[in-house]
Amino acid sequence: VVVTEFADFQCPYCEVFSTDIQSQIITDYVTTGKIRYEYRHFIVIDSNVGGTESRRAAEASECAAEQDRFWDFHEILFANQVGEGEGAFANNRLKAFAESLNLNMAEFNSCFDGRKTQNKVTIDEAQARTFGVTGTPSLFVNGVRVSNPVDYPTVKAAIDAALAGSQ
Repeated sequence: VVVTEFADFQCPYCEVFSTDIQSQIITDYVTTGKIRYEYRHFIVIDSNVGGTESRRAAEASECAAEQDRFWDFHEILFANQVGEGEGAFANNRLKAFAESLNLNMAEFNSCFDGRKTQNKVTIDEAQARTFGVTGTPSLFVNGVRVSNPVDYPTVKAAIDAALAGSQ
């Protein structure tokens, strides 16, 4: 069973989802080996407020992923979310987050400044559009949209149904 989340690091509902729902999914299903969890980028806030903070945060998270630190970077981004288009994810702050995680800064800066991961983000967005995603957070269990991803009982029921069907 594969659970796929589409999210934007500036999205306030995505932060709530990350804290309240995703953490429970990880505890109940990922750490027990029952499902695979995939995070995908879908940039919505930048077009709402102007700017590129969501896109650059997504690219930075993928640069961290190249050092096997995606989830740590994911957590630090949501912990430092202060509003949409407010400068929380300015380039210098994204680099400071990487440094606080003790990433190899030469590698991170080369990746981030060279926009090495922009295609990964674009591919995620294209996948989101094929799924019909229009907002974040959006959650899919084996390709089927979860109607209310910020309600854990709804998410749990969808995962449990998929697990029951896969056995």
